[in-house]
Amino acid sequence: MMFKILVIQAQNGLSDDRTEFLINDRLSFMRFLGIGLSDKVPDAKTIWAFRERLTQAGSIEVLFSRFDRAIREAGYIPMSGQIVDASLVSAPKQRNTGAEKAEIKAGRIPQDWKAKPAKLAQKDRDARWTLVFGKAREREDGTRHADIAIPVFGYKSHASIDRRHGFIRRWEVTDAAAHDGRMLRRGLLDKTNTGPTVWADSAYRSKANEAFMDRHGFRSQVHHRKPRGRPMAPHIRRGNATRSKIRAGIEHVFAHQKGPMALCIRTIGIVRAKVKIGLANLTYNIRRLVFLDRRHGYA
Repeated sequence: MMFKILVIQAQNGLSDDRTEFLINDRLSFMRFLGIGLSDKVPDAKTIWAFRERLTQAGSIEVLFSRFDRAIREAGYIPMSGQIVDASLVSAPKQRNTGAEKAEIKAGRIPQDWKAKPAKLAQKDRDARWTLVFGKAREREDGTRHADIAIPVFGYKSHASIDRRHGFIRRWEVTDAAAHDGRMLRRGLLDKTNTGPTVWADSAYRSKANEAFMDRHGFRSQVHHRKPRGRPMAPHIRRGNATRSKIRAGIEHVFAHQKGPMALCIRTIGIVRAKVKIGLANLTYNIRRLVFLDRRHGYA
C-alpha cells in the first residue's frame, strides 16, 4: 500500500501533506489503495519515512528494472531505435551569498553552516543554477527580438525511450548545470534495443559521442550544429528537420511529466531528487503500459 501511495503522489505531483489529505478525501484513491472509510490512512510523516527508507536502500533503480522486465514480458520489448534527451526539473531556490556559493562549488561546507545544523539541513548543496535560452521570433519587418535567458535552479533528468513503444528504458539524474552530451556515454543507451539508431538533439553531437556510438554498434541520427558565423547548409537543415519528426517523441514524455504529473523537486540533495525523478519515470511507464494495453484492447 505504501508504494501505491508513492505512485499516487508521483502521478499527481503531490506533497506529503496533500497526499494524506486527498487519500482521506477521494474515494478513487481509497479504492486504488484497497482501504475503506473506516480504515486508518498513513499520515504525511509515515509517507516521508517510507520514501526515505527507499532512498537509503537505493531501491528505486531495482524497482524500475523490475517493472521494465514486466513490460518486456508483456511483449513491449525495446524496438526501432531509441531517443535521448534531458529536461530541467526545478528545486527550491537557495539564497546564498557569493562566498557561500564559492565554498559549495569547491565541494566544501561554509563555516557558518557547520555551526548551525538546522540551517545546514535545509541547504541543497547538490543542485545548481543554469540558463535556459529562449529563441526570439522575428518581427514583421524581419528584425528579431533579443533572446531571453531564464535562470533555473535544480536538477536535470536524462532519459532514453524506445521509439516503438515510448517507454523510458534508461535514465539518470544530475545537477542542472551538467552537460547533456556527456551523459550519452554513461549508460543512457540501451544495448538491448532491436534497432541500432539513436536520435538526439545537437547537444549530443561531439566526436567522442560519435566514436562511442560507432564503437558499440549504434547508428547516429544526432542533429548537426549550425556552423559558427555561417548559415546552415540547406541539406543539413532539411536533415535536421527530418530527424526532429522522430526526436520530438521524447518531448511528449517530459511534457507529460511536467504537465499532468506536475514534476518538481521538494526535497534536499541529489540522492532524494533521484528517487523523486525515478518514481516519476516509473509512474510514467505504468501509465504508458495502461494506455497501450487499452489501445490494443480496443483494436
